[in-house]
Amino acid sequence: MGVILAGGAATRMGADKAMFAFAGKPMIDHVAAALEEAGLAVVIAGRAGLVRGHHAIPDIRDYGGGGPALGLASVLRRFPRTDVFMAAVDQPLLRPATVRELMKISGDAVVPEAGTHPQVTCAVYRHQCLPVLEEMLREGESKLRSLLPRVTTTLVPETRWTAWGEDGRSWRSLDTPEEVRDAEALL
Repeated sequence: MGVILAGGAATRMGADKAMFAFAGKPMIDHVAAALEEAGLAVVIAGRAGLVRGHHAIPDIRDYGGGGPALGLASVLRRFPRTDVFMAAVDQPLLRPATVRELMKISGDAVVPEAGTHPQVTCAVYRHQCLPVLEEMLREGESKLRSLLPRVTTTLVPETRWTAWGEDGRSWRSLDTPEEVRDAEALL
């Protein structure tokens, strides 16, 4: 399953990131298309109802906080035996080939690294992560990065992801209108 994180406030963007235009269509459409081309069904985390034709899963309110960890836990709770590829709504340059390659790698969490930075919002999370995520959230820990040492994590180094043609653009987050314009120039 492909999960698009779309629950953030988008304060730097000044508008709803999901609907913010990138190359002529909403950013969420680009992310959804990449996930679908990779062969995954798409759900939206952090919203309710239908969003651009995709079912949305609201954040569970059993815990405080929010963010990607809560969105991921909400989806995994709703689909408890499902493994997911998660991407942020502001990553419209996501490559289907990268999704497919990361899904092939073993580990409870499969996370590309750019330098020494794990790209936790563009990664694979298998259903085994759910009990650990729920424990973290009960403890008040809502940083998704905190999950990595608590589960079997495979960090994918740059030497590996560049071999399948990734250049880092898949996890490039576009947080401001200026960043959107700069990224459009890459097309």
